[in-house]
Amino acid sequence: MTSQMRFTKWGGKLHWVYPMEPLGSDEHGEWFGGRKGITLRRGYEEPVTQPHDFVQLIPAHGCWIAAFNDVAAETDIAVYIDVTTRPEVDGDVIHAVDLDLDVVRLRDGSVRVLDEDEFDEHRVLYGYPAEVVAQARATCDDLVARLTTATTAFEKTAVAWLAQL
Repeated sequence: MTSQMRFTKWGGKLHWVYPMEPLGSDEHGEWFGGRKGITLRRGYEEPVTQPHDFVQLIPAHGCWIAAFNDVAAETDIAVYIDVTTRPEVDGDVIHAVDLDLDVVRLRDGSVRVLDEDEFDEHRVLYGYPAEVVAQARATCDDLVARLTTATTAFEKTAVAWLAQL
């Protein structure tokens, strides 16, 4: 059985879509796996092939979706978290609106916020409501604090879920 991860941008424009394997759930939320070789499509661009295994967490609470790369992956990014609207799991489709802000932990332990300029541009261009802007910024700040102070509980758990792939 597979599920479909479906990110849109504000207003419904397709952003990313790709298949994921439901792995299970725990106190952190619902976990999905993506195996090396799956096809990911950004909008209507040509599809790309995923070069390594990863798992994604749809949190039990919060407005974000986290991706954890396999430790053997040839990437500097260990954790990539998209700040989103509240993710929804509807049958075999996982959907969230990507609000541009991303928080990453690199393999060297440093934490960075990506695409703040895109967030600022899009919040004006697309008219993000004030409460969405406030939620996105608060979520981003919370994730930076969580990833900066220590390895989070959900990061430790991700290792076990990755082992299932």
